[in-house]
Amino acid sequence: MAVNTSQPILYGIPNCDTVKKAERWLNQQGIAYSFHDIRTQPLSAEQWQALVTLVGPETIINKRSTSWRGLSESEQQLASVEAVVSLLQQYPTLMKRPLVTPTAPTKPNTFVIGFKEAAWAQEFQTA
Repeated sequence: MAVNTSQPILYGIPNCDTVKKAERWLNQQGIAYSFHDIRTQPLSAEQWQALVTLVGPETIINKRSTSWRGLSESEQQLASVEAVVSLLQQYPTLMKRPLVTPTAPTKPNTFVIGFKEAAWAQEFQTA
């Protein structure tokens, strides 16, 4: 899932507190971005596959989420990339949020996952 846009894309759900913090931070910094609601605009199996392959199943799955706690033990095994992709297609809110696309063409296959202000300031080179 190589993404090369002129502005970052923020993937998440609008009612997530962490996504709201990230949006507030981006707005305060004057950073233009587009928002992709993973519930109303689901990612394809190919897009999930690319993301899981790039960042890894353990990185993209939010094991602290309500969605995760609602899964059966067998579903929580994450036995293969295909199993993770299938879970994310069924339950997109399992994705650790927010996920933001690269901010520079020199980093086309990197993503920032989760919101930590210091990491975002470094990624977006603000101070």
